[in-house]
Amino acid sequence: MDFQLPDGTTLSLPGGATGADAAAAIGPGLARAALAVKVDGEVRDLARPLAGGDGATPTLEVITERSGADALALIRHDTAHVLATAVMELYPGVKISIGPPIEDGFYYDFDFPDGTHLSDSDFERIEQRMREHIAAGEPFVREDIPAAQARQRFAAEHQDYKVQLIDDIVRDQYADSVSLYTNGPFTDLCRGPHGPATDRIKTFKLQSVAGAYWRGDANNKMLTRVYGTAFFSGKELDEHLERLEEARARDHRRLGPQLGLFMLSELAPGGPLWLPNGMVIWNELTALWREENAVRGYREVKTPILYDVELFKTSGHWEGFREHMYFTEVEGRTMGLKPMNCPAHIQLFKNERRSYRDLPIRFSEQGLV
Repeated sequence: MDFQLPDGTTLSLPGGATGADAAAAIGPGLARAALAVKVDGEVRDLARPLAGGDGATPTLEVITERSGADALALIRHDTAHVLATAVMELYPGVKISIGPPIEDGFYYDFDFPDGTHLSDSDFERIEQRMREHIAAGEPFVREDIPAAQARQRFAAEHQDYKVQLIDDIVRDQYADSVSLYTNGPFTDLCRGPHGPATDRIKTFKLQSVAGAYWRGDANNKMLTRVYGTAFFSGKELDEHLERLEEARARDHRRLGPQLGLFMLSELAPGGPLWLPNGMVIWNELTALWREENAVRGYREVKTPILYDVELFKTSGHWEGFREHMYFTEVEGRTMGLKPMNCPAHIQLFKNERRSYRDLPIRFSEQGLV
């Protein structure tokens, strides 16, 4: 099998070679530093066999601590699994759902037994157990097994959310097998990838607890989401936490009410109620907005915020974004709040005959979206 390396050279490997074999073939130092490999843009475990391309030579890159976002996502995913390992040991009867890496860290969602409530005060205990598993250097071992066998296993462990996920995979992906990852005493349903072992996690911190509905549906049970982050050095972690603290100090949700610009109410989640001082700023910004738009040839318009759902079916919003939109029934018609101005402005464009000589046509609107 041939692979193209980042420097343009070709690496030849025998059939059945793994990512670890690829790193070792390049050099012993790289083999020691390797966390994973990236083949044609897909990050894969070191232990997984590589597959050659049918056409063009596939690209191969060895992921190390210096690989930026790919490396961070990898160890944050690892840390999420170690978090679940610790929580399952410390809280018998807990049910686990999902635990992915995210932009600045990771999270894992848990369903704790009745009467058990997690808070920030529990973090020290959980982190200590996590450090024990990290120090043990437990390998992440992937296993691909029949979906029915995995379902039976998680059902026997009363892990209902994993059973639902397996059912979804079988139904939506027509899959007859799924992958499991084991580190120490913990086995999870997971696509991967993961690093070689838990001791490649250098530093981490649990950050907050929040509620999260299963599948993001308010009709489902609310789970406990634990957020955290991980880095390759304490310096990077400290700098990240400092940035978060600075962001909190500048948080408009805190500063706005303090300065008397607006208030927030649980009766209007996500919608500020503007106070007189805030409206002074609003009006000044609006005046600047109108002035700058006029210079650039924009003409101001005003359109409704509620439309028949047929508009969003035509625009594509219904198919692509309806789960994130708001709808209501009005006199037997399904109506939706507009998520953006574009569909309405298309109606303005269609209102009269146009010529290419009319272009560009520039509309501006302070729309409530």
